[in-house]
Amino acid sequence: MQVTAIFGFLSSVLGIYTMLLVARIILTWFGNNQNNQRSGIVRFLSRVTDPYLDWWRNRFNFRVGFLDLTPIVAMAALHVLQGIFSTIATQGNISLGIILAIIISSVWSMLSFIIGFCIIVLVARLVGYFMNKEMIGPFWTIVDSISRPLLFRVTRLIFRDRIINFVTSIVISIALLVALWAVGGAVIRFLVGLLVRTLT
Repeated sequence: MQVTAIFGFLSSVLGIYTMLLVARIILTWFGNNQNNQRSGIVRFLSRVTDPYLDWWRNRFNFRVGFLDLTPIVAMAALHVLQGIFSTIATQGNISLGIILAIIISSVWSMLSFIIGFCIIVLVARLVGYFMNKEMIGPFWTIVDSISRPLLFRVTRLIFRDRIINFVTSIVISIALLVALWAVGGAVIRFLVGLLVRTLT
């Protein structure tokens, strides 16, 4: 009983810490605001979360252009630990199958988020193209820095060296990512269920 209470407490602590990480990430989107930087809340969140995020940044390279994926990876690692602690707290024990299922689910959650983000970026780029909007400013710089290499890789994968038009490449890339997201989710759910049933 005491062990389950300890693991329940640890799971709650990790849940709270994850929420602090999310708050810190959201506030970095408004990092150019000087008043925001002087805020006590921002300073507190920075002191609490930056050492953990910096640990990941100093050991691994999860940056793609302007996009820093370190917070996603760091939160996925916390999600794995929280899942393990929560399972022990509720069931009193844990099996290899459940641990593997938690790890696979957490990795897929991270990949699913990245795929979803890429779909949103490509849709924004497509909408911008049809609106004939001037692609100037920090938003469009970020959109282009993510969409261009993604479009290049997808078109090279499917069409090899053939030249295709811009709109076609975006539409095909979006369709491919949506299919990957849907099929990947189904495969992961099946695999997780299989692991839990066979290794529990």
